[in-house]
Amino acid sequence: MDTYDDDLRKFEAEGAAALPGANEQGYVEHDGAHIWYSTYGSGPPVIMLHGGLGHSGNWGYQIPALVNAGYRAVLIDSRGHGRSTRDARPFTYELMASDVLAVMDELHLDQTAFVGWSDGACTALILAMNAPARVAGVFFFACNMDPSGVKNMVEPNPIVNRCFRRHAEDCARLFGTPDQFEAFAEAVGLMQRTQPNSSAQELAEIRVPVAIVHSEHDEFIKREHAEYLARSIPGAELIVFPGVSHFAPLQRPGKFNNSMVAFLKRVHA
Repeated sequence: MDTYDDDLRKFEAEGAAALPGANEQGYVEHDGAHIWYSTYGSGPPVIMLHGGLGHSGNWGYQIPALVNAGYRAVLIDSRGHGRSTRDARPFTYELMASDVLAVMDELHLDQTAFVGWSDGACTALILAMNAPARVAGVFFFACNMDPSGVKNMVEPNPIVNRCFRRHAEDCARLFGTPDQFEAFAEAVGLMQRTQPNSSAQELAEIRVPVAIVHSEHDEFIKREHAEYLARSIPGAELIVFPGVSHFAPLQRPGKFNNSMVAFLKRVHA
């Protein structure tokens, strides 16, 4: 049984596994921000987009699996997250999607598959809508595409609280400004509360391969919304992970990695 860190105690204390040595890393200056990226391995490219308040280091359990499966993994810290900077404008998924295209241009990637987690999944699907020629497929994990898909959280959740404490510590370390996490979280939260607003018609126009991936105990996203997305996007498949939550890549990375690589093999077949 692939049980690793279901209650996120290890993640809170240590973070995810350390990333391996990068083939290359750097910054792309784009539209008022410096966007950090790094690459690992060789083969068909896969861009990994992390969740809100997180950073690329949260993919530490996934990068070795991708490299061992013969892919070139590309990590990007979203605008204002991790090592990437931002300007004074509010966060938007469209702006972050444009940053991803800038990194792709810097790396001369005409097309790539995407693995997105939470906010990163939304960004990837917006790219599938707005720049389909650049997207080979989207592994869309744990996100909504309109406000109706979000649960109302009324009770404190210890797993979510442990994740947030880790994010706050990482933010202080990477930003060098430990007093900014609260304002950062509020700015990201404003985006999450008001975006995205994709219609069923817009979803029906997506023409790239998509896997809608949902966890049995997701703290934020409704199961019926994941089912709606899978129905609305032509040819999309629905994958449900039992026994885990919004943090499956950390809780049971083996289960997540197996599904992720199987999807990528279908996309690149």
